[in-house]
Amino acid sequence: MAHLNRGLIVSCQAVKGEPLYGLGIMKYMARAAVAGGAVGIRANYVSDIEDIRTEVDVPIICIIKAEYPDSEVYITPTKKEVDDLIGCGAKVIALDATLRKRPGGVTLKELVEYVRENAPDVELMADCSDYTEAKNAVELGFDYIGTTLRGYTSHTKGTQLPDVDFIAKLVKDFPDARIIAEGGIWERGQLEKVWATGVYAVVIGSAITRPKDITKRFAEVIDK
Repeated sequence: MAHLNRGLIVSCQAVKGEPLYGLGIMKYMARAAVAGGAVGIRANYVSDIEDIRTEVDVPIICIIKAEYPDSEVYITPTKKEVDDLIGCGAKVIALDATLRKRPGGVTLKELVEYVRENAPDVELMADCSDYTEAKNAVELGFDYIGTTLRGYTSHTKGTQLPDVDFIAKLVKDFPDARIIAEGGIWERGQLEKVWATGVYAVVIGSAITRPKDITKRFAEVIDK
């Protein structure tokens, strides 16, 4: 049985440099999201994950964003971040599943095998940006295949999001995989189109939990 339920998952994150970073607010964002109907939360950093657990009783997709000088990969990039998440009791961990070089030269396959060996009850979500990465993630046995990095890698930059056709192709070509659509969903109409593809779940972040970005979208209309 999957740890994550079908439905809407809300990403509650604030990274360094953002207005809400370090204020202990993400747990309240999560509480509001669950009250509104979210069946899961996606969270960054051990401290926020532990805080969110005190407020809600839904599954959490756990990540740690960390930058390394020798790689562009930053979503749970190494065994160090994986160990920290396993140590805090994570049930679902998301990894950058692109084919880019990882910090220290560790491969995605090695990282997946490490989790399976050391935490067999933990489920893995693959954050992908293209079809080849998604196919590779399916072959590696990821429990969930996400479109998280679509438009955020050098070769997918500029892609119109949400990429409904891409999402639909993943659902069609990998019928046994749990596809999670994530990225660029701002409006109810967009969500309706994405959900109609038959995805397992949808993650929405900025449109719900980033007031700076939400305000900016409205302010741009007036500025024009």
